Amino acid sequence: MGKTDWKAKAKALKKKLKAVSKGAGATAAAAAVDMAAAVDVAVAAAAKAKAKAAKPVSPLAPKDGFPVLPRIAGAAFAAVEAGVRYKNRRDVMLVHLAPGTTIAGVFTTSSTRSGCVRDCQAKLAMRVDATAGAAIIVNSGNSNAFTGAVGDAAVTAVCDGVATALQIPVTRVFSSSTGVIGEPLPHERITAAVPALVAGLAEDGIQMAAEAIMTTDTFPKGAAATVQGDGGLIHIAGIAKGSGMIAPDMATMLVYIFTDASIPAPALQRMIARNTGDTFNAITVDSDTSTSDTLIACATGQSPAAPVKGTVAKAFEQALHGIMRSLAHQVVRDGEGATKFVEVRVTGATSDEDAHKVAAAIANSPLVKTAIAGEDPNWGRIVMAVGKSGAMADRDKLTIKLGDLVLAEGGWRSPSYDEAKAAAYMKGEDLVIHVDLGLGRGRRTLWTCDLTSRYIAINADYRS
Repeated sequence: MGKTDWKAKAKALKKKLKAVSKGAGATAAAAAVDMAAAVDVAVAAAAKAKAKAAKPVSPLAPKDGFPVLPRIAGAAFAAVEAGVRYKNRRDVMLVHLAPGTTIAGVFTTSSTRSGCVRDCQAKLAMRVDATAGAAIIVNSGNSNAFTGAVGDAAVTAVCDGVATALQIPVTRVFSSSTGVIGEPLPHERITAAVPALVAGLAEDGIQMAAEAIMTTDTFPKGAAATVQGDGGLIHIAGIAKGSGMIAPDMATMLVYIFTDASIPAPALQRMIARNTGDTFNAITVDSDTSTSDTLIACATGQSPAAPVKGTVAKAFEQALHGIMRSLAHQVVRDGEGATKFVEVRVTGATSDEDAHKVAAAIANSPLVKTAIAGEDPNWGRIVMAVGKSGAMADRDKLTIKLGDLVLAEGGWRSPSYDEAKAAAYMKGEDLVIHVDLGLGRGRRTLWTCDLTSRYIAINADYRS
């Protein structure tokens, strides 16, 4: 029921109720009771709609809100309300990129990945006209995944519409969709909004773009950096969306990074691939990998600085890594229903692979995550997760810590263990679980959040 429909219905029912009340006899009285019940139903529906609309911002959100991002010369942004699924909010964004922009991307490894993902992968594998402009169009509310040939046709229609409006090759139009799986994308609503998007393009519109791609997110996500290049400054700005269906297998969300640097596409591709492992592939909210995960990086070449190379390339990649890590952490901080941001640090494994197994087992364990939500220092659940991970472990060499507090060592509870101190530590918003296996030099760090009743409420009611 639309948010104004219930008001009209309730008003009409009350009018009828008033008219019936003027009547006499049992029939009129019974009708009045029925009408009153109907009004109650309408009011209850209104209350439910209002409760659903009131989406509290995550307590882990950045305290200063959305950051001020630098303008990226050669990149213009726009966002409008197209009514793909949501009402009274922007749900489609467009980015227009200057001729000569180089583009790289990393995508989900899901075998049921969306038509948008497959289309982007195919286009990035093509040889392109270096003088051609490019564009990215993204909608929220519908992922256009597992929609068969109808979904592929929708991708084509949207990309064709953008290409025609901007007079660029369709092979240089990249699309993404995020939201409900298995429902046909109402692409005609998006193509109808393209003229308004083109008319609204502006270099300072990146925050609107970040807001338009949100689904169950409670806050828009952004990060930026500036690098001193040879001959001028290089700016980097990134935005992301992600809150649920978050588990690594790149990328576990939608991420768009823009820079005015001059850098060849192969070099840019290598950089984002190198830095994916310990950023976007090192987070998990619920162990579920999306069908639509996309990371696209674009370099417009509009900075006055010389092409990126040598020491500047190292500084640029370091800044790029910082942005990717910040955005990845913001996604976890916006985990559906999250109240705790948790770093799971594993050291002393026989290999990095084993360390990853242990970290993932801990970070994805519902029992560990609910204990964190309940602020319970139940280290036995961490022991359980280590044991089920499949990695090599030795009871007597294992050490488990919460922050600086040693919980278990030498095969049992630590002599220094203090339940009160551990419980007090668990009340913090940012927590560290450190497991040292005592077997080798392998290490891995993952970031996760707790699992609360709100996660269930959000996902149980997601399509209604």
